[in-house]
Amino acid sequence: MRDSNREWYFAERPEGEPTMDSFALREREPPEPRFGELLVRVRYLSVDPYMRGRMRDSASYAEPWAVGDPLQGGVVGEVVESESDAYEAGDLVTGRGTWADYTVLDADDVAPVDADVAGLPAYLGVLGMPGRTAYFGLLDVAEPRPGDTVVVSGAAGAVGSTVGQIAGLNGCRVVGFAGSDEKTAWLTDDLGFDAAINYKATDDYGAALDDAAPGGVGVYFDNVGGPITDAVFPKLNVDARVAVCGQIAHYNDETVPTGPRKLPQLIAPRARVEGLLVSDYATRFGTATEQLQSWVVSGEIQNRETVVDGLENAPDAFLGLFSGDNIGKQVVRVSA
Repeated sequence: MRDSNREWYFAERPEGEPTMDSFALREREPPEPRFGELLVRVRYLSVDPYMRGRMRDSASYAEPWAVGDPLQGGVVGEVVESESDAYEAGDLVTGRGTWADYTVLDADDVAPVDADVAGLPAYLGVLGMPGRTAYFGLLDVAEPRPGDTVVVSGAAGAVGSTVGQIAGLNGCRVVGFAGSDEKTAWLTDDLGFDAAINYKATDDYGAALDDAAPGGVGVYFDNVGGPITDAVFPKLNVDARVAVCGQIAHYNDETVPTGPRKLPQLIAPRARVEGLLVSDYATRFGTATEQLQSWVVSGEIQNRETVVDGLENAPDAFLGLFSGDNIGKQVVRVSA
């Protein structure tokens, strides 16, 4: 084990889009685990859009970070010291830790990782929080039915790509919005989406939807908000369901734009709009992970990660989420 530990701290609250000024890298001695804890050498860490909300000094669905605190997120790593009978040195685990070379995790709050089932980054994506978000958000909240047209915004991200594939497995027609030709080709050629729209290559999202979803929209899984959502609402069919998972188009807004008034468009189709937080399904995480793992092993669901090398580049990986740099799950490789 190395004699020191690099760790990223939250340096200041951003105004608008975050910059490197919000991050500070410090070096300290590695932490020591107490009874029931594990010292873990981080192999991969997760950066996720929801973390932008934690940078605000206001109520959100995730507790705000305090300036000066270590940055936190999902990690996969190797146990190097155990103060728990449940795990021993050399075990691979996943849990919520800090952006660091080494982090301490409560043994009761981690899950084992099987590298023979999937690559380690998958446990931060399709077999982690994003996969479970897709699973419960689509199946429990959106309730897809065979024959539905399911439209997914942010479709080439970790959540959206999984949503679309699960929808396909449930007999739905799947349409995805993504931000490049490379991404839309991945959705249709590799993941089985029926159609994909490059929102950066069209000025008329409504017309693009008419072509991709001529029968209207039965389910809309919203990861983005903004003009894409404005375009989808008029296309909702009777009894349509909208699952609101994320609004990354607005995460850096200092004031939320009013935009078009969309609620009247829910009346005629009697559409249902429901927000979701994956933490509400914590007691069922095991069921979701088991099913997702089965789909990954069988090849029915494919996963992809964009890997940024080096703990020192973790802020760049996070900031890249807002410019759409990633395809699939964005992760940082901290150690080999």
